[in-house]
Amino acid sequence: MIMTKITTIGVLTSGGDAPGMNAAIRAVTRAAIYNGWKVKGIYRGWEGLINGEIKDFTSESVSGTINRGGTILRTARSKGFMNEEGRAKAYENLKAHNIDALIVIGGNGSLAGAQVIASEYDIPCVGLPGTIDNDLYGTDTTIGYDTALNTIMDCVDKIRDTANSHNRIFFVEVMGRDAGFLAQNAAIATGAEAAIIPEDQTDVDQLATFIGRGVRKSKNSSIVLVSESKKDGTGGAQYYADRLVHEYPEFEARVTILGHLQRGGIPTANDRILASRLGVAAIEALKDGQRNIMVGVKNDQIVYVPFNKAIRIDKPIDRELINVLNVLSI
Repeated sequence: MIMTKITTIGVLTSGGDAPGMNAAIRAVTRAAIYNGWKVKGIYRGWEGLINGEIKDFTSESVSGTINRGGTILRTARSKGFMNEEGRAKAYENLKAHNIDALIVIGGNGSLAGAQVIASEYDIPCVGLPGTIDNDLYGTDTTIGYDTALNTIMDCVDKIRDTANSHNRIFFVEVMGRDAGFLAQNAAIATGAEAAIIPEDQTDVDQLATFIGRGVRKSKNSSIVLVSESKKDGTGGAQYYADRLVHEYPEFEARVTILGHLQRGGIPTANDRILASRLGVAAIEALKDGQRNIMVGVKNDQIVYVPFNKAIRIDKPIDRELINVLNVLSI
């Protein structure tokens, strides 16, 4: 296969926003310019690509953005990109703007979109893992995860203050889709009594286990982190709170759903550094002829993960983390 000479790249963010995306856009833009390439910023993700919402990007375009949450390129869900006609229009816009390669910052769905357009139109695509869920296989962490984890920790610390005052059990629902990384690690970081996560869904009833393990002891309060996952058909924190009140009427329960609070905020140093490293590595990958891969980090080293592995293999949670919480929540 003859390698396409790259002179212009496009960069977009897609799906849910994550703190650190702007640091990634900044890194991609400046690394590309450093290497003599032109950069096109594509607004509102795949939908914006279909509609031709594309602008020239310079170093000044990303000045003062490393500390900002959200994404300056904005993001959107795109039904149009899910059909061939929409993707054909997207590709026509890539050609119209002389874009030779595409860098996509986002989660599972975003990288799946990159894989599809790369296979259909033979355009080099490189993905950056931008999601607070930390659920992409092949990378130890994703852009936005550390910031979201710290946001949850701050919120739960405040909830603990009121929980102690009222002797209640608080069920705190956090994001994560079908992955329990946020719930599990936030539970450890906040000294919570339990985490109910999809990875630990077995024949054992997690609520009954929590009750039997120590909630009856002399603690002033208990906090349970619950993943928002609908994988088990339960519906999250409210489901478990309702069950608690019904099955164990001696306890008083409250529910807090943190929601989109977890997506916002100033990105942490870890997320800014990660995004900067991955952005530069994405340009280096294109220079080396890499395509259809996600750039990640494993054991603090840059790695290239094929799209089909990154988005199709479930990322396992470390069972040691589950054991740590069990041991420390007595």
